[in-house]
Parts: sequence; structure tokens; C-alpha cells
Amino acid sequence: MYTIGAGGNRGSVCDSSFSISGRTDTLTGTFCLRSSALEFWLITLSPIKRRLVYVTIFEIIAIISSTFVLMLLSNSSAAESLPVAIMVSLAAVIWNFIYNTAFENWERRKQVMQRTFFIRSAHAIGFEGGLVLICLPLYMIWYDVGFIKAFMMEAALLLFFLVYTFFFTLGFDKIFTLPHHYKSASAS
Repeated sequence: MYTIGAGGNRGSVCDSSFSISGRTDTLTGTFCLRSSALEFWLITLSPIKRRLVYVTIFEIIAIISSTFVLMLLSNSSAAESLPVAIMVSLAAVIWNFIYNTAFENWERRKQVMQRTFFIRSAHAIGFEGGLVLICLPLYMIWYDVGFIKAFMMEAALLLFFLVYTFFFTLGFDKIFTLPHHYKSASAS
């Protein structure tokens, strides 16, 4: 069951605000009626739902974007690059789950209490290294290219995803807050 609350936002440029709350999710926002624009929109989800929404939106945009990147890198059509982008996306999601499960098990066995810069770096290098090993043969077979060309394609996509992930996560965190982030922001 969801509850809806609404009220004026006095002392602000905006005229009204609202909040829709369920058992584990909250949607809040403030509308600027005078300027006909949305001032801000926060969606608070439970951690599991947040991860699912994150992966879904991230991968949809990633598939579309990487299709265009692969088209440029391979001089191929969208019809030829879209299946590769989907396969790489699927491989990345599966590899992410397997790798992070194994990594967290290793941390638990070694009783790692804090993820230091070194541990985070090792985690990132291990993840990307595994993904390269998965993707290189795919590019070589699908596009009928040699190792060097496939490696260059993967390096270009790696750089693209480095920038894309940073900006996507930045935007995602602005819209989809964690429950404890929303509570601390609304208290101040």
C-alpha cells in the first residue's frame, strides 16, 4: 500500500511538493509550477530494487551506446554490431555477478575489513581483465579481425565505459537515492 502526501513549499520558487511512500520505496519531488519545470525528483528504492533498476537502465543505455561505438570501430552496420553489444552486455552482467561473488568470498576468507585503494584497484583490474578475456575472442570471431584489432576495440570500449560509468552513476545517484541518504538529506 502506498501513501501520498502533498503540500506547499513556502519560501521557495516552487509551488508544490509531493511524497509517495510504500513499504520499501519512496518517490519525492517538487514541481515548479511557475516555471513549468521539474525542480528535483528523488526516488528512494530498497537496495535490491535499486541495484536492479541501476543494472537495467545502465545496460540498456550501454547496449545502444556500444552499438554505435562498435559500428565506428568495425566499420559495420547497426544490424551487425547490435548483437555483439548485447552479447558483451550479457557477458558483463554475468561476469560481474560471478566476479563480485568470488571477490566478496575472498574478502570474507581473508577477513578484509576495509576496501583500501589497493584492494579497489585490484578489484577493478581483475574485473576488467576477465572481461577482456571474454570479449576478445568474441570480437575476433564476430568481426573476423586479428588479436590487435580486437584488443584496440576492447581498449576503446574500456575508455568509453570508464567515462560513461562515471557520469551515469553520478546522475543515477542524484535521482535514485538510498534510504539512508534521503533521510539524512531531508533532516538537514
